[in-house]
Amino acid sequence: MPATLLHTHRVEKPWGRHDLGFGFEDAPADGEPIGEIWFQEPGDTSPDLLIKYLFTGQKLSVQVHPDDEQAHARGLPRGKDECWTILAARPDSTIALGPKAPISAEQLRTDAQDGSIEDDLDWVPVKAGDFYYAPSGTIHAIGGGLTLIEVQQNSETTYRLYDYGSDRELHLDDGVAVAHLTPYQPITSPGTAGEGRTILVEGPKFVLERWSAGSHDVALAEGQTGWLVPISGSGEVAGTAFKAGECLTVSGSETITTSADADLLFAYPGTRRI
Repeated sequence: MPATLLHTHRVEKPWGRHDLGFGFEDAPADGEPIGEIWFQEPGDTSPDLLIKYLFTGQKLSVQVHPDDEQAHARGLPRGKDECWTILAARPDSTIALGPKAPISAEQLRTDAQDGSIEDDLDWVPVKAGDFYYAPSGTIHAIGGGLTLIEVQQNSETTYRLYDYGSDRELHLDDGVAVAHLTPYQPITSPGTAGEGRTILVEGPKFVLERWSAGSHDVALAEGQTGWLVPISGSGEVAGTAFKAGECLTVSGSETITTSADADLLFAYPGTRRI
């Protein structure tokens, strides 16, 4: 199909929120908080990418993901590079990205066990409009008070290093083995690539573009899929209507038209823009 609306899957999380916005119905006040909204059934390992919204009321665990080679050695389909487009943030919201200074594997393990790993990490303030790319191996923790879109390689292999004293399982051996032990190096986004088109990241695992309102032509290679995420507004592609709070896949050569208030992300696997 040239354009297909994806199933919306709401995931309850103890660190989530009841107030969602961005086209989504709020969670009932007497129900469990919603932490994630997926646009692909959990556990489906066939597509290259997975798109999620995250709604954080509290900090997420300190964690790390393997790269492709490390994942393949475990019989897993792929590693997990990921990126975050920040849609909304409290004034005090932060994300931890890597250690503030180089750290040894032994010290990382010790500090994860006694909780001082929180002080080792570089907690950076974030605001709406920010963008971060976290390659596999980046020690990270997403803070509370954030609404963001996560575009990632389609893998849920997560090694949890620290979880603030909860009883959830930790994965210290695996996590320490794959963690980058030096400070995080942010990427430089390529930037504007024509009217209404900004390239946020270009490889190595996927390309992510942000589009403003208007008409956008796409020409995907045979077998290649693109994921269209309308942050605001509405539009149409290949006879399929879409609006904020939805996500759809696109294939082939199509023209995407939008309402005047549209703001969109478009993601596709690969190392170069189409």
